[in-house]
Amino acid sequence: MDEANGSAQQADDITQMSFEEALRALEAIVTQLERGDVPLDDSISLYERGEQLRAACQKRLDAAQARIEKIVTGADGKPGGTVPLDGDN
Repeated sequence: MDEANGSAQQADDITQMSFEEALRALEAIVTQLERGDVPLDDSISLYERGEQLRAACQKRLDAAQARIEKIVTGADGKPGGTVPLDGDN
């Protein structure tokens, strides 16, 4: 398996993970790297995987924030309803 195909496979694997699964995988990588007993080449691979997981988690958090921001506030500043995320209405 070459490096480009490996990276594409890993990215596909991440997109199939739930937020919680991706976060657990990221935490496991951080723990391994913090121990300091991982060989350099493996550390680099783990770091790259961790960055992919971090980006996926951030993307999901951003999407959740966008959904929350779609809550419409009334004149009194209190939530008055919601607007669909897709904005068609």
